[in-house]
Amino acid sequence: MPTPFNQSLADSALLTKSLPLGLLRAFVQTNAADDGLTPQLLAELKILARTPGLLVACNYGGTLCTAEGISTETLPLGSAAIALRALAALPNTHAAVISGRSLRDLAAVSRLPAEVHLVGSHGAEFDMGYAHGLSLATESVLQQASQALAETVGAHRGITIERKPVAVSVHTRPAAPDVVALTTQQAEQIARALGLSFIVDGSVLDLSVVEPAKADALEHLRSMLGVSAALYAGDAASDELAMATLRGPDMALRVGEGPTVAAHRLRDPESFARVLAILFELRRAWLFGEDAVGLERHSMIGNGSSTALITPDARICWMSHPLPDSGSLFAHLLGGDAAGHFSVEPVKASPVLGQRYVDSTMIVETRWADVTVTDYLEPAPEGVTSLVRVLSGTGTARIVFAPRPDYANAPFSMEARGEELHVVGTADPITLLAPGADFAITSDGRHATATAEVNLGNGPVVLNLRCGDTAPQRAEPPEENSRRAAVAHHSRRWVQALQLPAVKPSLVRRSALVLRALVHEPTGAVLAAPTTSLPEGIGGTRNWDYRYCWLRDGSMTVNALVDLGSTSEAEGFLAWLGRILAHAPGPEWLHPLYSVTGSPLSTEAIIESLPGYAGSRPVRIGNAADHQVQLDVFGPVAELIDALSARHGHLADAHWELMVQMASAVLARWHEPDHGIWEARRAPRHHVYTKVMCWVTLDRALRTAARHGRTPLPTWEPAAAAIRDEVLREGWDEGADSYTVAYDSPDLDAAVLHIGLSGLLDVGDQRFLDTVTAVERELRVGPTVFRYRYDDGLPGLEGGFHICTTWLIEAYVAVGRIEEAWDLFDQLVNLFGPTGLLPEEYDPGTETHLGNHPQAYSHLGFIRCARLLDALPRN
Repeated sequence: MPTPFNQSLADSALLTKSLPLGLLRAFVQTNAADDGLTPQLLAELKILARTPGLLVACNYGGTLCTAEGISTETLPLGSAAIALRALAALPNTHAAVISGRSLRDLAAVSRLPAEVHLVGSHGAEFDMGYAHGLSLATESVLQQASQALAETVGAHRGITIERKPVAVSVHTRPAAPDVVALTTQQAEQIARALGLSFIVDGSVLDLSVVEPAKADALEHLRSMLGVSAALYAGDAASDELAMATLRGPDMALRVGEGPTVAAHRLRDPESFARVLAILFELRRAWLFGEDAVGLERHSMIGNGSSTALITPDARICWMSHPLPDSGSLFAHLLGGDAAGHFSVEPVKASPVLGQRYVDSTMIVETRWADVTVTDYLEPAPEGVTSLVRVLSGTGTARIVFAPRPDYANAPFSMEARGEELHVVGTADPITLLAPGADFAITSDGRHATATAEVNLGNGPVVLNLRCGDTAPQRAEPPEENSRRAAVAHHSRRWVQALQLPAVKPSLVRRSALVLRALVHEPTGAVLAAPTTSLPEGIGGTRNWDYRYCWLRDGSMTVNALVDLGSTSEAEGFLAWLGRILAHAPGPEWLHPLYSVTGSPLSTEAIIESLPGYAGSRPVRIGNAADHQVQLDVFGPVAELIDALSARHGHLADAHWELMVQMASAVLARWHEPDHGIWEARRAPRHHVYTKVMCWVTLDRALRTAARHGRTPLPTWEPAAAAIRDEVLREGWDEGADSYTVAYDSPDLDAAVLHIGLSGLLDVGDQRFLDTVTAVERELRVGPTVFRYRYDDGLPGLEGGFHICTTWLIEAYVAVGRIEEAWDLFDQLVNLFGPTGLLPEEYDPGTETHLGNHPQAYSHLGFIRCARLLDALPRN
């Protein structure tokens, strides 16, 4: 079942799609040279469209429609009503009309839907019952005013008198100018004599018992709706009072002539309708994403300290600096063009012919018919990010350099200095070296963008973006060809030393390169993924920051590389963990995850200014799982030490000390409940997978001790036996006929497959056979396996997890279901992106790839399965 949040998004999308939006786009595209839609106004509309909560409010007559009238003679322009309704249907977007008309009359003539808030009587009347609360004395005064007006001005040609709940109105629009002047003078005298407010609202004169309250009404709506910015448009003096309250990112629009505090003036209501249409298009694109590219179609480049993501058309859409969890420089992936990008494309439009990795490297080539872009991150001093983009071919290429530091929240300017572009006003220096490119720089007042066109027929153009480099450039930089060759040679030398299986060796090679790129070489830490907030469900809230090192994920990642014959990553990771333990109060108090520097995480926060991938909000920075208790993390560390020592044939003293610490942590806390591998944000439980990993810790410690002649603690073996007995007894659920997620729970969890895969339970035991069957029956859907189906305390849905799919493949092999293992493995292979990358999840219903990308879990699981199947015959 969809959650209320997801349903509201779906309803909003359906409503906006049902409107005649072609009419809105026609307004957007109309020539606006003389109607007030200046470039500055359009630039400010782009900023306004990206505010988290937006209120669009305006007057009625003279703003939404051409002239004032009474009864039902005046209706708003069709396009204006459509645009206002469309805006009100968008998430976190509100619309209101604040008019001098009575609320009843306003509702009748405007015919606007309930999504648009209506306020009558110059801001005083929010509900139909307002007039019933007026005193008899007030009614008497209004009656006197009505009678006096009828006797004084009622006979003038073109003058009409209308009674409202809190006022008597005199409509002067059809009257001659001299009649209007006389009527205005007489009506003002009557208002003064009776102590009434005299309000001139266009061609309407109001004698009111209340003063104009449009400003108060606007403030009330802002507070009630909790918006962060407002647009107000009007054409009358009473509207100026509301405009005077606007501040910060707000926008005021004056429609028509007259003195104003607004920074922008529009010619007429039709021009305002066009503004509404433009604002709708801008905000919809910001909220729902600008034609979001499938996650699996993104390629990653990396150099051991920095990473970046590239779209299939060579746009750098994600990169942070200087650390993986630092603020972004380009965040197009989470917010479109406004969030920053670095794009290259042919000036002569043509389809992309292909994108590929240069063999055995993290160098990416994107090719059109007459333009090729080659991208890589080259080694650089610590704290420096160096991105190289080589443009070659015979055509002309367009370059758009639009950095947006700190998730597009940091203002800056840009200067051209010879062959360099300098970003000015940022904490770290950011320089683009671009010999041969003549950039034009524009600014929206907060951020600068540089564009250039280069003729590649004159030779390749090399762009080198350097962030954090305070050293002066060398007078004679090395040729780009030699720099690229050095990067490729270093990568290929590493790949050549790997022991690759014969099963899908090219995908295993690519997976290994991805895992290696997720290793932060300066520290030894390992990223779970290089991205944040890529959704586990489109439009949902399960958007997490994975740019950190989980002890579990990091151990499993470098262990997969150990299996392929590369051990330096494991050595670096264990050294990183050792430094953390040196400052920890005890191994049992380790956090589940750390930043790559080894420090605990800051509080999880939300970046309100980014709409998220395909409109999936919120965008999160940090991860609250840092504060959870996850007692399974010691098991993967112990497995890594066991595997590494077996590969080396010896056990380093430092690694044995780490093993002892992992075992002591388990002895201290294995009996406690925890939050589990999936980090459910609910009360701790006795998770079966956690207990299995506690047993794994002690079992691998005993095995490692025996292999290398170390002395285990006497408590290890009986504790391991006690944990095993408890898991086998308490983890089984008769109703589910399976081991389940936690003691006293019937819910299934794919992670419990480790009860057999770990060796705790013999894989031939009927209980394990039944568990495999239950997981397959309840959690497998086509080519993917879900983690679980129970309520985890979080809203929204998610896809199947690739790591769970690989566990089921391993389980099939373990129980002898070899053909089924091959079949599921082949289905997993078909889910790889065009350049060989996998995100975290897959939704088989919509055939959509989900989650942070590329995901270490997905690639390490694939490597494990390929190696396992390589040892088996296939019929």
